[in-house]
Amino acid sequence: MDKFIINGGNSLNGTIEIGGAKNAVLPLMAAALLANGKSTLSHVPDLSDTRTMIRLLNIIGAETDFHEELLTIDASKINSFEAPYDLVKTMRASFYVMGPLLARFGEARVSLPGGCAWGPRPVDYHLKGFEKLGAEIILEEGYIIARAKKLIGAKIHFEIPSVGATGNIVMAAVLASGITQITNAAQEPHIVQLCNVLKKMGADIEGVGTHELTIHGVDSLSPVEIKIIPDMIEAGTFLMAGAILGRITLTNVFPDHLSIVLQKLEQAGCTIHSGDETISIEKTDRLKAVDMMTDVHPGFPTDLQAQWIALMSTATGSSIITDTIYHDRFSHVPELNRLGANISMENNVAIVRGVDKLKGAQVMSTDIRASASLVIAALMADGQSVISRVYHIDRGYEKIEEKFSALGADIRRESN
Repeated sequence: MDKFIINGGNSLNGTIEIGGAKNAVLPLMAAALLANGKSTLSHVPDLSDTRTMIRLLNIIGAETDFHEELLTIDASKINSFEAPYDLVKTMRASFYVMGPLLARFGEARVSLPGGCAWGPRPVDYHLKGFEKLGAEIILEEGYIIARAKKLIGAKIHFEIPSVGATGNIVMAAVLASGITQITNAAQEPHIVQLCNVLKKMGADIEGVGTHELTIHGVDSLSPVEIKIIPDMIEAGTFLMAGAILGRITLTNVFPDHLSIVLQKLEQAGCTIHSGDETISIEKTDRLKAVDMMTDVHPGFPTDLQAQWIALMSTATGSSIITDTIYHDRFSHVPELNRLGANISMENNVAIVRGVDKLKGAQVMSTDIRASASLVIAALMADGQSVISRVYHIDRGYEKIEEKFSALGADIRRESN
């Protein structure tokens, strides 16, 4: 099992190109199943989750080729409708195949999802949406089985704007008969890209980028060529490292995807310059403590909550960080405290009292974004830190240690 050895305190300076978005590529890979033919995705990040999704597509009969950020998916020979437990348990995004399989073939058998170690994230919204579209849902031996001779358009309302359910239901509805109306839909950038790609494939979707989507079902979709949008979470992670450790310029990044994050960093005292597809950040001598509350887009992303807590751990004063999306996504807090942070918890609220310095220690990764927060904290700390179980970070960040090394960090990967 790999680990990171980090000697903290080095300044970070330089330019980093941001990779394709993990949260965009996985549903788009599933969307390729909706068309009879070969789709091509470019700027695809080489992540363990990408590789897991490729294996899943191969299992159900799709032919794939992945080389140098270019992925082709030929969905003309699908011969299985099952997403097995061994894959779904490691990556929740595997559940995205249910909508396309159900829409195109009338059947899907998908294991109940697993993924990160933190908290239950139920798929109720997905299943209720499929039922509204006319699917029969059965739970059998740990698998969800969905069947429908033909999906029928319906009115679907989400109590909370669920990203996963929005994507899955949209992919199911594009081939349904009639009109589907989704209210309180998620409007994250990767959901916007998914809808726009489906439109390019021939889907009829109105209201893209809003909380109300209207989908007029069509008979079939065509293969597509697309470029994956930049990963705003990777970008936010590097910005937070630059906020405390130097001057970093990001290329291939969409600043408007990170508006609230940039505002918070400026409030903390950082200097930021944004271009069309670039962002530069320059550290301040001492960060100011800034409260933060996660929210659905365009609010502060929950996927950057852990990194913000790491950043606030050495800010002047105290900050209050509230996660309104996932109430138990705080497995990084005990590990950050091992590095010398002073963080206490009250339900879904972290109270961070800034300390002068973090100190190196042995810590353990528990999920993708928690891992990123530990890397930032270890880079800030005096002395050496060892981060174990970094396979978590490989699910969402491509060669993060090489990118930080290129900026001047003392970080290396070792295998036990």
